[in-house]
Amino acid sequence: MTTLVPPPPGLLRSGAVSTPPLVGLPAGLHHRPLRLEDAEAVTEVVAAEELLAIGTSEIETADVLADWQRPSHDLASLSLGVLDGERLVAFAELTDPDRVEVGVHPDHHGRGIGTALARWLRERARAAGSTVIGMPAPEGSPADRFMEAQGYRVRWTSWILDLPPGGAIPDRPLPTGHRLRDADDEAHVRAAWTVLEDAFLEWSERERQTYDDFASTTVGRDGSEPWNLRVLLDADGAAVGAVHVTLGGPEGAREAHVHRVAVRHDRRGLGLGQALLVDAFALGRAHGAVRSSLSTDSRTGALGLYERVGMRVSSSWVNRAVDL
Repeated sequence: MTTLVPPPPGLLRSGAVSTPPLVGLPAGLHHRPLRLEDAEAVTEVVAAEELLAIGTSEIETADVLADWQRPSHDLASLSLGVLDGERLVAFAELTDPDRVEVGVHPDHHGRGIGTALARWLRERARAAGSTVIGMPAPEGSPADRFMEAQGYRVRWTSWILDLPPGGAIPDRPLPTGHRLRDADDEAHVRAAWTVLEDAFLEWSERERQTYDDFASTTVGRDGSEPWNLRVLLDADGAAVGAVHVTLGGPEGAREAHVHRVAVRHDRRGLGLGQALLVDAFALGRAHGAVRSSLSTDSRTGALGLYERVGMRVSSSWVNRAVDL
């Protein structure tokens, strides 16, 4: 198992290292760093690739903006957009020390753009102090095959699960003394952050996400409402669980997506995780969602939990990585 060595504090924020040149771009295309106003264009590129690979799109522009607005992230020095005239057709981004995002619109596949961006990302990540980088892709997709050809190994497998339209939401009552509430003030947002980060760091090899980054991607996310972040309290008022869910998609096809759900280590096995999930499903449906979804991976061992509340696997993904 690879041990991640994070860059010096502040390096990803400051852009303190030089940005390598992008070489090998086809004639007629040009590039520049991504800007906040590119979020919709980046979403369109990713959505087109997802539609080709799995027949549907899971990304929302709000997802892109939430990632970009993290205080720790410096979009100007960690990203590139490739343009054909005024149209953005591809992009690359070092989003965390070990995580990248790359997309090439299917209209431009096979031109060597992905190869050029992959080379640039390796050099940019090395300059930032990264020792390994990777990203997820639908299993068997063009992106998966491309990374395999580039020498990227499989780190883990992940799945997107959904509760289909009309699917029954099971009854999962809370144990006596427990209650769920919106995290609608800083104290409860911090409590949710603590529970979620503690749980995810049990198996995730990364630095602890700062509270400011967490807040910017949850309660600070574009369109966020109080019910999107919920915290579970025990009889003493201590936070023992949390869930973050967002609502997206067009009218009539709204989807509630659970980004993260967790229960404090010493309170597992009591059915609290299932109660958090069904609460998120019910709230999503009450706000117009016809479908609920989430993703999980082979590191968590949580697949069975989601299947027990009626969810089914809709697509399988692999997270591939390369050592630098």
